[in-house]
Amino acid sequence: MSLPDVAKAGAIVFLVAIMQVTIFNSIDIMGGTPDVLLVTLLCVALLRGSIAGAVAGFWAGLIVDTANLVTLGVSSLLLTIAGYWIGRYGETTGRDRAHAPYLSVGVVTVLYAIGALIVHYMLGDPVVGRTVLLDSLPPSLLLNLLLTAPVYAVVRRLLPPASTLERTTEVSLLG
Repeated sequence: MSLPDVAKAGAIVFLVAIMQVTIFNSIDIMGGTPDVLLVTLLCVALLRGSIAGAVAGFWAGLIVDTANLVTLGVSSLLLTIAGYWIGRYGETTGRDRAHAPYLSVGVVTVLYAIGALIVHYMLGDPVVGRTVLLDSLPPSLLLNLLLTAPVYAVVRRLLPPASTLERTTEVSLLG
């Protein structure tokens, strides 16, 4: 990833993390909250790979945890894993497929909710599985899937795919 791409990805994730904490966390639609930060992170990871996704996820989680004054590192851990997994998916199979952003957002939204539930339980925080998994997850999943197309279009516009000259598509053997 070139330095301008790193700066653009960092600025995108930073701005969306601040917007998530200040604006989107207070929106409640049918009992669910849109997670624009998670959708944006997955789009960046899908377009730029596992390392960029993991680094962006760590910093986004650190910003969110610091701004919300919650246990430091919980969101960083979950977003780092999400960014890395979707980055690997984009590197190996999914980057050029039309369904890749929707599949990524759908799967990671569910896994993020389950992971957050498990981590908070392990930390001894009071959590109610029914509230997380049955009451708020379905509307949040629907909202995230609705946000996928516009967010992916904006991120793809700001971080266009690397040219075919920079990509290595096949290894040729000498000899």
